This record gives sequence, structure tokens and C-alpha cells, in this order.
Amino acid sequence: MATGQTPRSRRLASPIREFIATQSSGAVVLLAATVAALVWANSPWPDSYEEFWHTELSIRLGDAELSLDIRHWVNDGLMALFFFVVGLEIRREFDMGELRERSRVATPVLAALGGMAVPALLYLAVNAGDGEAVHGWAIVMGTDTAFALGVLALAGKRASPRTRTFVLTAVIVDDVVALTIIAIAYSEDVSLAALAVAVALFGVVLVLKYSGVRHGVPYFIVGSGIWLATLVSGVHATLAGIALGLIASAFPPSREDLERVGAVWRLFREQPVPEYARTASRTLATAISPNERLQHLFHPWANYLIVPLFALANAGLVINADVLREAATSPITLGIVLGLVVGKPVGIVGVTWLASRFGFPLTVPWPQLIGAGTIGGVGFTVSLLIAGIAFEGHHLDDAKLGILAASVLATVLSLLVFRLIGHLPGRARTAGEDRLAAPIVDLADPVDPEADHIRGPADARVTLVEYGDFECPYCGRAEPVLRELTQAFGDDLTFVFRHLPLTDVHEHAQLAAEASEAAGRQGRFWELHDLLLTHQDALTYPDLLRYAEDLGLDVDRFARDLSSRHFALRVTRDVESAEQSGVAGTPTFFVNGQRHHGPYDLESLRAAITRELGATRSQRRDPGP
Repeated sequence: MATGQTPRSRRLASPIREFIATQSSGAVVLLAATVAALVWANSPWPDSYEEFWHTELSIRLGDAELSLDIRHWVNDGLMALFFFVVGLEIRREFDMGELRERSRVATPVLAALGGMAVPALLYLAVNAGDGEAVHGWAIVMGTDTAFALGVLALAGKRASPRTRTFVLTAVIVDDVVALTIIAIAYSEDVSLAALAVAVALFGVVLVLKYSGVRHGVPYFIVGSGIWLATLVSGVHATLAGIALGLIASAFPPSREDLERVGAVWRLFREQPVPEYARTASRTLATAISPNERLQHLFHPWANYLIVPLFALANAGLVINADVLREAATSPITLGIVLGLVVGKPVGIVGVTWLASRFGFPLTVPWPQLIGAGTIGGVGFTVSLLIAGIAFEGHHLDDAKLGILAASVLATVLSLLVFRLIGHLPGRARTAGEDRLAAPIVDLADPVDPEADHIRGPADARVTLVEYGDFECPYCGRAEPVLRELTQAFGDDLTFVFRHLPLTDVHEHAQLAAEASEAAGRQGRFWELHDLLLTHQDALTYPDLLRYAEDLGLDVDRFARDLSSRHFALRVTRDVESAEQSGVAGTPTFFVNGQRHHGPYDLESLRAAITRELGATRSQRRDPGP
């Protein structure tokens, strides 16, 4: 399977794809922790569950002491780190993801707000008149990221990529609003002095950031101070985590940074001494944005340890006939189940419908939207967090049982909805596609038939653009795949090759790129393109002249063009368009203007092209107004 890129610029997988993959597999661990908590709480030693989590754990420094029970260390301490990761993902989406074009996210944001307001209103309607029960109105507003994406993974191909993006966007909005509500509605006896200290320390973090400080130790020290001040202030400490995550910028690595990395690495390779090793390590780290570095570091900890530990600490509940009997008539339990299972899909779908009446574009077809709405009812982490703040005693037990029951029901309902979608007739399955917002185009420089090198018809329904390097081994491995695709899809596929010679690691890449342009001047670009990728180990000047002779070119003219650097600017044009599109490595592919992430083997690229063909067929069937 072709999954690599040239070593100089091999990057992490797309952050959003890595986020989804990590969260989906983390859902399995979270489920196991939830089951373990229930088994523990219903074991022959049920008291041991609460006794353990109420054990005091103290940190003392001189006369100063911070003492919390283990459950609060998890809920107020470790969960702050989890929401720090959430803040990182929100910032990445605003900088590089779906939220970077604000006009396109109006509909999913409104849908998410509707999916929070309607459940809260249903919960309040069920619990009207009970002053204590009403306090849990925000429990039904959140959607659990890990479980929601886990349900999408179980739905498989029945859930479209657009649905995954919609759910993730909605979950992000849920998290932001839920944490704001925790800070405002569930904070008591707020100490303004401690809160002022937290704000002042946050200002110190901003000063560190804009002063160019990259080392993590100062941020860790000041960030710990912010968390402690927020905890003392009475505002829920998880707010400190998300605030710190939001200031970590996300951006693609620049060509200059990557070239500097290559230069430092070569220096270390020539003189492998500790000083150069440290320099190379620091340079490598700074080439990647702080946001991506931190996500790569903390995502596994958050999803495989912190959230499961939170579930273990909070999901334990003694379940017996008396508890079930009381829960069956408890307005708290019924309000939570009704809010999450019914209110979420009604709010999400209903507000989206209203938004569409006012001209807002859809982001997913109607059947997929219904599936996404039912997934919204899988509330767990944030719901348990708010329940633990709002209630105690038997009210907390009722709330926990409602959250567990609602999450199970919403999961089953979601899978049923997606299964039904797969059996719908074609027109019903694609209802609303004529109103879909156009996907965000990642390719900065549109294909120009007059300037680009095109293989296949210029007006095909799908355009596949490759940024490649003739000396890149991964480009060489991808070439047979691309040739087979162009033959398989025929008139439905346009293939475009653009240059991205990585001169800092590939000595002959620039010369080979200019040679292909010189051949193109004589009408033989693609013939030399194929030869160069077949003979990547022989790209010297004499080799290029020999290839020109083999192709029957005017060798003298070819040599003059090559020696004069006549086509250097043409190659530079492609390099600049690559940088504008955030391309750092080769090969990088764009399918109808959208960047292709993941492997570029025959199966993966064929699936991406087939998906785009299906979308264009739907648009032709339903052209819209």
C-alpha cells in the first residue's frame, strides 16, 4: 500500500482523520471502562467503589496544601487536559479545517444549537416545578465525541464523509457551549480575586506565545497556575484547559522551514555530535505547528486513559429492582432520556429545516442528517460531568441511569437509521443533495488547460491533480496506479501533473522537472514524464539527453532549453501553487479540488474518484433552482 511521502516532508496524517480514528478506537476503551465501573459498583463489595473514589489525595508544599478526593482529581484535573485537547481541535478546525470558512458552517452550528436548546426545553418541561431537578437542565445538551464517532465507525460506509464532518462540527459546538454553561451556570461562590489571577496568568501565556517561546516547560508552569487559580476561583477547572487549547495555532509547515530541517539534518549526518542532535530535534519540532505537535502528543493520553478513567470514576451505579423502579418514574431520568433520544434529533433536523427555509445551504442530505441527529443523543462524558456537578445522592443515580439508557437507545436508533438509509431508493437516499453547500476547495490554483499538463479529456467530471517530484520514490510507486486509473475511468477522469521538486533532498529533481518542460515544448511531456519516473536513479544531464534522443526529440534544441534554464519559472509557478495549497510533501493529490488524505493505492484513489462521480451524477439528476 502506498502511504508514504518523501522523507523530507513526511507529515502526520490529516489531523481531522487522525482525530476521528483515535476517537473511534477510544470509544472501545471508554465502553470497557463504563462496563467495568458498573460491574465494580454492583460487585459483592459495592461500597468499595465509592470509598475508593472518595479517598483524599493531597499535595503539600510547606504550609500550602491542595486536597481533593480522587474523583475530583479526575473530574477537575485530568479532564482539564481532555478539554485542552478539545480546544486544540477547535482551533485547528478554525485555522485549517471546516470552520475556516465561517459562512459554510452556519447551518451545522445552528443545527448544533438547536440540538442543545430543544433537549433542554424538553427536560425542563418534564421537570417543571421541581426546583432541585430543574438544576440538571444542561445534562441533555452535550454529545460524547468518542461514542458518537464510534457509532459512525459502526455505521461504516452508510455514513458519508460529509456526515462525519457534520457530526464533528456539531460536537465541537456542543463542547464550547457546554463548557461555557458550566462556567456560568454551575459555578458557585466565585472568587473574583482568584479569577483575576487566572486571567493575568493567561495573559502571560499570550506574551510567551507572541514572544516566540517554543519550549513547553514555561507553558506547563504557567498553565498549571491558571488551572489552580481557576479551581480556587469556583469556576470549573476544565475551562482553563479549553482556553489554553484555543490559543495553539495550527498551520501547515512552510517550504522554508522544511528546507531548514533538511539542512540541519545533513549537518548532523556529517557530524553526529550531541549539539547538532539537539539542534536537529528542535528544528524538526518547530517545523510543525504547536497545535499538531500537541494533538499528536496528548490525543492518545486523553482518549485511551483520561476519558476512560473519567468513566470508571463516574459511571458506577448500583442497579437493582428498587433503583430501576424509582428511575422508571423519576422525572430526571425520563427528562434525560426524552431530551437526548428525542430532543437531539428533533432539534438538529428541525433547526436545519428552518435554516434551509431562509436560504442557508445544507451540509448533508436529509436522510444522513436524520442519522446525524440520532447520533447527537449519545451523551456521556459531558453529561456525566454536569450531572456530577448538578446532583448528588439518589438524584445523581437517576441522572446516571438516564444518561446510560439514553446513550444505548440513541446508539441503537442511529444504527437502525443508517441501515434504513442503505435500503432507500436512490432519489430518497439523496434527498436534499441539490441544496448542499459546495465542498471547501483546498486547491488554491485552479486547473488551467492552457498551462497545466493534462492527461485525458480537459472537461471530465473528476479532476485528479498530483504534485510530484521525478526523484521521489513514492511518486515512482504511485505512477503505475495513476496510469491504471486513467485507463479505467477513461473520459470521466482528467489527470493533471504539477511540479514540486524537493531540491534539498533530491539533487536532480529540479533539472528533471525543467527537462520535462523542455520535452513538453516539443509535444512529448508525458512520454518523458513516464521515462523519468521509471528511471529515477538516472536523472543526470547526460541521462536526460539520452532520453530525449530515445524519444526522437530535437536534442540540440532540448539541450539549449535545458542549459538556458528557460523553464525554471514554469516549474516555480507550480511550486508556488503547491505552497498556497498547503502542500509540503510528494506525492500530494487533489480530487476535484479537495485534498486526498490517507493512502494513494489503487483502491483508495479509485474509491475517492468513484465517490466524486456519484456526487456529480446526483447533481445532474437534481440540478436545483
